[in-house]
Amino acid sequence: MSLPPDSTSRRRVLRGLALAGAGGAAWLAGCRSLSSTPASGHFVRRAVEVGGRRHAYQVFVPAAAVPRPLPVVLFLHGSGERGSDGDKQTHAGLGPHVRAHAADFPALVVFPQSPEGTSWEGDVATMALAALDAATVEFDGDRRRTSLTGMSRGGYGTWSLALRAPERFAALVPVCGGITPPGTRPDLNSLQVESTREAPNPFDAAAQRLRDIPSWLFHGARDDVVPPEQSRRMYAALQRVGADVRYTEFPDANHNSWDAAYATQAMWDWLFAQRR
Repeated sequence: MSLPPDSTSRRRVLRGLALAGAGGAAWLAGCRSLSSTPASGHFVRRAVEVGGRRHAYQVFVPAAAVPRPLPVVLFLHGSGERGSDGDKQTHAGLGPHVRAHAADFPALVVFPQSPEGTSWEGDVATMALAALDAATVEFDGDRRRTSLTGMSRGGYGTWSLALRAPERFAALVPVCGGITPPGTRPDLNSLQVESTREAPNPFDAAAQRLRDIPSWLFHGARDDVVPPEQSRRMYAALQRVGADVRYTEFPDANHNSWDAAYATQAMWDWLFAQRR
């Protein structure tokens, strides 16, 4: 609402604000906030409670000009971003790519954070899905166009969460992830997809259950943390069951294949075309 500089109504509003003091100033600031529309995408902080524990997460909300409802991407970070600050998970992998393209990135992106010493299993998986659901409702996300991606430990988590809730995702993009322990370092001996660990062939077991979800796998050929054999075996297993699957292996990349993966425009074109 715009009022003439010398109008009686304007004088009444200003007098009311002066009498209200700080409360009036806060009201005015709130009105400015509500009326402002971000010209570019931006990150917002949120929290979700699971099992009596509060978990901070972040959401990238695209520019207001992007048509709603929005496609949604759930991103699972790697080991180095674990914690409780609610911020580190946005500074490696997908977060930097989204920041660099904040003006035109066309999707809602949810960034949960796994606590120290945990993987994307059990209550942590429940938390990630709860954050996904809350952000989808709050920011007008499209449940039919919801995709899942993650890197390293989050690549394992991509398979794990998809196995837990296959009906939830239209596409999967695991980056330098796997199914069984990588066998490269003692601290990674417990890294695996728990729901298939007892299967005679965990890759085949996972592929059978995920055959109806399109997936695009990425890995570095020189990866010495999670060997590319993990993605190669999963790709072969998905091919055997007739799944819609693609695999890109970067010949010169070590463990950091995520920068190249998320810079692959063809992947985004493919991802945003997927629907349940």
